[in-house]
This record gives sequence, structure tokens and C-alpha cells, in this order.
Amino acid sequence: MLALHCRLSWIQAQAQPDRDTGSNRARLAVGSCYIYIRAGQEDRSRVSSIDRSHLMAMAAAARDDQEEKPAETTMDGTVDFSGKPAVRRKTGGWRACPFILGNECCERLAYYGMSSNLVNYMVSELHQGNAAAAANVNNWSGTCYVMPLVGAFLADAYLGRFRTIAAFMALYIAGLALLTASAAVPGLKPPGSCAGCEPSRGQNAAFFSALYLIAVGTGGIKPCVSSFGADQFDDADPGELRSKGSFFNWFYMSINVGALVASSVLVWVQTNVGWGWGFGIPAAAMAVAVLSFLLGSRLYRYQKPGGSPLRRMGEVVVLALQKSHLPLPADYLHETPPGADGIRKLAHTEQLRWLDRAAVVTLENPRRLCTVTQVEETKAMIRLLPVWASGIVMAAVYSQMSTMFVLQGNTLDPRMGSRFSIPAASLSIFDTISVIFWAILYDRLIVPVARRFTGHPRGFTQLQRMGIGLVISVFSMIAAGVLEVARLRAAASHGMLDSKDFLPVSIFWQVPQYFIVGAAEVFVFVGQIDFFYDQAPDAMRSLGAALSLTSAALGNYLSTLLVVIVTAVSTRNGGIGWIPDNLNKGHLDYFFWLLAALSVLNFVVYLWIAKWYKYKVYKTAEPSSQIDTASTG
Repeated sequence: MLALHCRLSWIQAQAQPDRDTGSNRARLAVGSCYIYIRAGQEDRSRVSSIDRSHLMAMAAAARDDQEEKPAETTMDGTVDFSGKPAVRRKTGGWRACPFILGNECCERLAYYGMSSNLVNYMVSELHQGNAAAAANVNNWSGTCYVMPLVGAFLADAYLGRFRTIAAFMALYIAGLALLTASAAVPGLKPPGSCAGCEPSRGQNAAFFSALYLIAVGTGGIKPCVSSFGADQFDDADPGELRSKGSFFNWFYMSINVGALVASSVLVWVQTNVGWGWGFGIPAAAMAVAVLSFLLGSRLYRYQKPGGSPLRRMGEVVVLALQKSHLPLPADYLHETPPGADGIRKLAHTEQLRWLDRAAVVTLENPRRLCTVTQVEETKAMIRLLPVWASGIVMAAVYSQMSTMFVLQGNTLDPRMGSRFSIPAASLSIFDTISVIFWAILYDRLIVPVARRFTGHPRGFTQLQRMGIGLVISVFSMIAAGVLEVARLRAAASHGMLDSKDFLPVSIFWQVPQYFIVGAAEVFVFVGQIDFFYDQAPDAMRSLGAALSLTSAALGNYLSTLLVVIVTAVSTRNGGIGWIPDNLNKGHLDYFFWLLAALSVLNFVVYLWIAKWYKYKVYKTAEPSSQIDTASTG
């Protein structure tokens, strides 16, 4: 019986007894794959007659043919719209990216168009206090970043990324339509800012139902879009692999182009035209996002779902615990040949070795085991968790732009000249400008310069990039705290502690804190997107993207928790508190100092995590000719 696996590049012949039949088996290792020739008694003469020189010639011819003709189809297992192996020159790459980037730009315009000014809507239309409105926005934002776990699971296990995105987009549009109705349709629309007018229970229910329907929709989409875009580039092709790194920068820039329009035009519409139009335009933008995404269907490359990632990891943990009594051998761990099951093999690592027992073959039950790759997939996901946790404090800092920065800005002078004024929520436009500026500067200047000193193809490793961003985030809170001290002094010196008028401090003094947050985003958040996609196993990349997003969720929840704790402690014994409805009598600066201190502590812990972390390594050949390929980080 002759079994041929993969391509030919070189041949190594050896004979050994076949454990199953007792017959001789000649293994001809051909490149990273094998020709197995099993012969019984009656076939040995046929095996011995094989002309080894002829096979060598076949291998050389195959190698030359591969060098002359690049692969027509992708090597990462992607398929086209019809389910056939994806042809490189007809699918994926930059030709497919405009549809994905256009979708992301419009979707983010819709998201930020309704979220940037949400805290002001809750205060002015729903009559909530500052602390309650900030907590509600943080809780909603947190849900938006928890739901990616659901979307990622469905995408990796059952639906695939394309179908998951399409399904959750439908929920997203439904939520935006209901939100628009809740702000424009009589009966659903709250009474507004009239004194003593409170929204009814039904009006609150319609608003929050719409809000959390949007959270489900955007949460299901977010982990899949970045991964789906990265799927358009084949890791096995050096040129496409380089393009993948640039894609993440362009992806984050498309997010911020949408945010730029939202924080300027849409916030102005909401403030000066009305909330019905202000929420209706994001709904229309989302419809454009759906159209853009579907138009590229026949150009995309699709990764097939690989089964439940939780089940794969669960099997490893359960078997490792069941075999906890076994010793840990250096060798004799079970693995399938490269290419045998269509999954790239991961090299064995020394961390978390107790999980290796899941791949140890036992005589009493030789079939109850996992492969080394399955074990290493589980290790890879566990190793991501400390890095994931280190992003929570940064996410809490980022969340201040939609809560405390806006509340602080509401007290400052928004006028620019005699006719024009800028709403506090529109100041986030400077964060967006900062992101676009730093993304271009990072890609075009910082990386080439850093590459000369570090020799690293990315300039910095992914962990180094995120660490730089964590340091930058500290200064954003320092800038916000310094401005708050100056604002409180201005209120006291001008006798305006009880006044609701704008203080004689320009709102544009907030620009530095927004600009610094934008710089931190480019280093931390873009680095996270790249890192979690790159370091997650092939079959769990949506889950990896979801992890990077859930750190943002916990950042919002952390911010809410800090507000609750600070309010409870600072109002004890009748105190007015750090964050009262009248900020002129509070101490919002203390809250910013607290976040700055937590950011410093977080960075110290991150240094230890980065030193401990080991990048995953792919095994590209058998041990006899093994080449281990580490991630470039």
C-alpha cells in the first residue's frame, strides 16, 4: 500500500518493522512529508525493486517546479466564495480590503455617532445625575466589549467569520432603528429638559433595549472583522505576511476616520438639530456598512470553522488532570505528521508542562490522548491571559474620554471666536486626529528608525510596543489632573463655585489629554490587535481578537467600580464627594491622580509579564529536518 503526503523536496529512506502488521515498512521522507510503503511477505520484492535514484530525480523535479511557479492557491487553508481552495491572484489581498475597511469605517461612524454624546443625552433627556450617567455609559460600553466572546465562539466553532458578521449586523441595525425611534417618535421620545419632567418607564425601557441590542450587534461583529481582514493575507507568502502588518494600521485608521466624522459632524447635529437626526444618521451609516461588506463577497478568502475551541482546550485540561500521576517525559509525546490534518504544527514548549500529560501515550488507553499541537494551543491561550489582563487599566483610562473628559469639558468655555463654539463631546476629534497622525508616523518613521537599532522587522516586538503605550497613558491622566486643578482654581478665584455658567478657561486646554490618549492607543490597542491575532492558534483567532476586546470591557467596568467606590468613600459623613453633580465643588482631579497611580502600578506588573511571555513557534518539518519558525512578535 502506498500513501503519499504533501510535496517532494528531498528523500530519506529507512526501513523498520511495522507495529501493526509485523511487515517491513519503508519510510521515504519527502520534504516535510512522507511516502509510506508498507509491504507484506508477498510484496517485499516489489519494495526492494524501487529505483531510489528515480525517486530522487522526481523530488528534484518537483522542487524546481515549485521554485519556478508560485503556488496558485493559498497555503493557509482558506477557500473562496464557492468553497474551493482560494486562488491567490483572484481572491484576498489588498483587492478585498477596501470592502472590509469601508465596512469598518461606516460601522465605527455609527457606533461613535451614538456613543460619543451618550452621557449628555442621559443627563439632559433622561434626567440622570453625572455619576449615574457615567456609570450607565461605562456599563453599556463594557457589554459592547464582553459580547465579542459570543461572536468569536460562534465564528470559530460553527458559522465562520463572514456569516457571523452578517448575522450580527442585522441585530445592530435593528437596535439603531429602535434607538432612533426612541428619540424621535412621540410616546417613545422622553419629555426633554423641562423642569420636573421625568421619562416614563416605557420610554426608559425602549431606550435601554435599543442600547443593549446595539451592544449585542457590535459585540458580535468586532472580534470577527479584524480577523476576517487578516485572513485575506496568507502567512505562507512573505509578501502577504508583510502586508498583514500594514493592514492592522490601516484597519485602525479606518476606525478613526469614522470616529472623526462622528465626533465632529454627528455631535454637532445632535446638539444643534436634534437627537432624532443625530441617531438616525448612524443607522443610515450602518446600512452603508452592510452594503460595503456584502459587495466584496466573491473577492474574500474564507477560513472554515474549526470546531469549538473551548472543547479542544477542555479536552487538554481534563486529560492532563486524569494523567496527573504520570511522569513528564521529554519525548514520546503524541503528534501527527505535518499536513496530515490540515493544521499547522506548534513546537513543544517548556512552560505549563503539566499540560503535556494530555499528549502522553498510555498502554491502558492509547487512544485517549491529545496531540502536542492541541496542548500547545491551550498553552498559547493561557499565556495570553496575563497580557490580556494588563490592558484593563489602559482601557479604564481610555473610557474617560466618553465620561469624565466630557463632564469636565461641559464646564469650560467652548467658544472659538464670536460665532463658533464646540461641544465638549466633540473634543474627542483631537483623539482621532492624534490616532491618524501617530499611526502614519509609526508606520513611516518610527518603525524604520527603530528597525536600524533593534534589527527587528517590526521595529519593536509587539510586547515592547504595548509597553511604550502604557507609559504614554500615564501622562494623559497627569494632563487631565493638572487641567482639573487649574479649573477648580479658576472657579474659586472668580467666585463661580455655584454658577452653571462656563468658566473663563478655554475648552481647548483639554486637547493635550485627548492627544496623549490617541498616542497611547496607537501603541497599545493596535499592538493588541496584532498581538492577539498573531499569537492565538489558527483555529482560535476570533477568540484571540475577542480577548483583546474584553480587556476594554473590564476597563469600563473597572471605571464604573472606581466611581462607585470613590463616591461611597468621599461622601461618607455628609461629604460632597469627588464627583458631585456640581463639579466646581468636587475633586475630579483626585480621580485622575488615582488612575495615573494605577497606570504606573500596571506598567510595573506588565514588565514582569513581558519578560515571562514566550512567543509561539511553528514546527515546519519533522525532527530529522526540523525548522522551527518563531513568531516575529
